[in-house]
Order: sequence, then structure tokens, then C-alpha cells
Amino acid sequence: MRLVLLAVLLLAAPALAVEPSERLADPALEARARAISGELRCLVCQNESIDESGASLAHDIRVFLRERLRAGDSDAQAMGAVVSRYGDFVLLRPPVKPATWLLWFGPVVLLGIGFVGTVLWLRRRPVVPPAPLSAAEHEALVRLMKDEG
Repeated sequence: MRLVLLAVLLLAAPALAVEPSERLADPALEARARAISGELRCLVCQNESIDESGASLAHDIRVFLRERLRAGDSDAQAMGAVVSRYGDFVLLRPPVKPATWLLWFGPVVLLGIGFVGTVLWLRRRPVVPPAPLSAAEHEALVRLMKDEG
């Protein structure tokens, strides 16, 4: 029962992020706003869309987006207005261009540097040969081998 309740609460969380006061009266405009806001990142949470976030900045972006749609902007124009105000980082899938190369390729470059550094470290570390057996250890080994064979 607890698992079901938890699942229901987790699934309902995105619906709770958009406040009733933000919703547009026109269902078609609201559907467009929800579709666009699903593509925009919450700048506070960073792993959620503004539709899922309860942060006050996400609220501000949702309100701004709905104002643009109410003013008659197309989806592309409304998205462009949000991007011009908050930058490409607000997009959950930012475009690949010189300004966003760090976002797209930074993790891969860091992993490559880490891999090369690890390989170089492993190659350069001194290999210590095992110490030779003492006479007593050698005799014990010979006795063990005779007992086995």
C-alpha cells in the first residue's frame, strides 16, 4: 500500500509544479505552454523541466512563457524569447554551437583526460620485483613440493 501511495505521489509531482494561477484559460494555449515548458530546464534544479520544478525561478519562466503565448507569439518565438532572456542553458537540449561546446563535449573531454592520465600513471609507476626467497623459505618450498609430488 505504501509503495502504491509513493508511486502516485511521485507521478503527481509534475502536475503540482504548475500552479493553478499560472494556467491559461484557453486549453489549446495551455497545451502549447506545457509542451514548450517540457523542453525548458529549471535553472535552479537543472535536472528538471520548468514544468516539473517548484522553484520560484521556474515559476517566473512559466509565467513569462505564458505571457508570450498570450501575446500571440508562435511556439518558436516564445521559446526564442525565453532563450534570449536566460541563454541556451535554459534548453534541456541546447543546440551544438561554439557557445555550447563545453556543455556537449566537456564531459567526454574530461573522461578522455582521466583515461589518458590513468594510463600514463600506470605506465610510469615503478614495478617492484618480488624479493628473492631466503634459504629457509627455499627449503620449506622444496619440502612442500616433495610432499605434493
